[in-house]
Amino acid sequence: MSPYRALVVDFGGVLTTSIWPAFAAFCEREGLAPETIRELFKGDSEALALLRSLETGELADAEFERRFGGLLGVADHENLIARMFADLGPDEEMIAAVRAAREAGLRTGLITNSWGMGIYERAPTDLFDAAVISGDVGLHKPQPEIYELACERLGVEAAAAVFVDDLRENCTGAEAVGMTAVLHRATDETIGRLEELFEFPLTSTSRRTATPRP
Repeated sequence: MSPYRALVVDFGGVLTTSIWPAFAAFCEREGLAPETIRELFKGDSEALALLRSLETGELADAEFERRFGGLLGVADHENLIARMFADLGPDEEMIAAVRAAREAGLRTGLITNSWGMGIYERAPTDLFDAAVISGDVGLHKPQPEIYELACERLGVEAAAAVFVDDLRENCTGAEAVGMTAVLHRATDETIGRLEELFEFPLTSTSRRTATPRP
C-alpha cells in the first residue's frame, strides 16, 4: 500500500489556470508589455519585497496596490489585485482529483501564498481538512515552518504527505521538510503522477479504466 496519507496543494496555478497568462492579459489591457509583471518579480527587488510583505500580512491590500501599481506604471490602483487576477479560472480536473482523494480517505490540505484575501472567495475551501494561508499565519512558502504547520494541522508526518505546487522553489521547500513534491506543469501529468504515488485512480476516466485489484 502507498505510504502517503495526505495530499496538500497550492491554490493559484494548481487549482486554477496559470497565473502568468492572467497577468499578461491584465498587462495588455493596461497598455503594458505582456511580460511586465513577470519581469518585475524576476528582476526588481522592491517588487518582490512588496509581494513578500503582502503574502505574510504585513502589508494591507490597498497599500500593496498603491505601491506595486506605481512600479508597474498603472495610474488606477483601485482593485488592482482583482484586476490582475480577473482572467484566472478554476482547473476543474485538478479540483475533482483533490475531491476524489478526500473521498478515498486521504487528508487534504492547502498551502498558499496569499495575494490578499479576496482571491480566496473563489477557492473551493470545502475540499480541505486544513488550509494554511500565508497572510493568516505570517509565513510564506518556501519557509519550512509553513509546510510543518500544514502537516501538524492535518495530523500527518511530513513523509506521509504529497505536495503540489507550480513553482520549483516551493516544491524544494516542501522536500526540505520531508514531503514528496510534485511540480505542476500540466494537469494530466500531475494527476498521473499523483495516481502513481497514491496507487489509486483520481479521475472518472482512470476509475473506469483501472484494473481491479485482487
